[in-house]
Amino acid sequence: MTEGEPLAGGIGNAGAVVRIGDAVLRPAGPHHRAIHALLAHVRAAGFTGTPEVLGLEPDGRERLRFIPGAVAIPPFPAWADDEGLLVSAAGLLRSFHDAQAGFVAPPGATWDGEMADPTPGPDPVICHTDPCLENLVVRDGVAVALLDLEFAAPGRRVWDVAALARYLGPMDPPEVVARAGRRPDLDPVRRLRLVVDAYGVEGEERAAVVDALGTQMEQGAAFVRRRVAAGEPAFVAMWETIGGEDRYSARAAWFAARRDALVAGLA
Repeated sequence: MTEGEPLAGGIGNAGAVVRIGDAVLRPAGPHHRAIHALLAHVRAAGFTGTPEVLGLEPDGRERLRFIPGAVAIPPFPAWADDEGLLVSAAGLLRSFHDAQAGFVAPPGATWDGEMADPTPGPDPVICHTDPCLENLVVRDGVAVALLDLEFAAPGRRVWDVAALARYLGPMDPPEVVARAGRRPDLDPVRRLRLVVDAYGVEGEERAAVVDALGTQMEQGAAFVRRRVAAGEPAFVAMWETIGGEDRYSARAAWFAARRDALVAGLA
């Protein structure tokens, strides 16, 4: 029997994350040294929107402080579509990036590259890269914390802004949005602008968010295909549930048809 209370959410670590009292135990990935150093740095800078690291267990799991609040998982609840949540999540992401000022990763530390920005530029931040609804803690309709940083990696700020908009927008065809339990009439142009404005992206960087969206859609599809090809059960099951290759073809066509409108909406 698994010790503690299993916590729902996630695909790769499904069933492996448990709560025991005020602590959460979860598998520590290969990049945990870098991630733990980052979490310690931002919390020392006054940012409380990430878990506090309590240590490593003898079995290799990491122990983190539990953050109370609600976490949306599919089928998503109605409050997941609130514009207030969207705006607060963008503000939370900005605070996370700003709190990284002066951060230096420990010698030999590594970051995951699977969802990383391919063009991080000369002055990157450490992007969460996966700020989806399942990785947000919400209290009273406000996003208060980011969870699960195993895919964190250096990148441009706009890379994370695009990822947040892609998940929370969401940037998907209406039929896909509805299948996840969300409102199919959500306006992607308006919601993208809300994210970009709330974060404070300015000038030419605003259009760069749309470029990042396109790259991430291709990258995300390749990520899932690799997992399915490797036979990982959770990803195989998800692949079948979401409609397989047709899901990603439909998303690509949807984005191509709306790309100009998304750019114009940020002008």
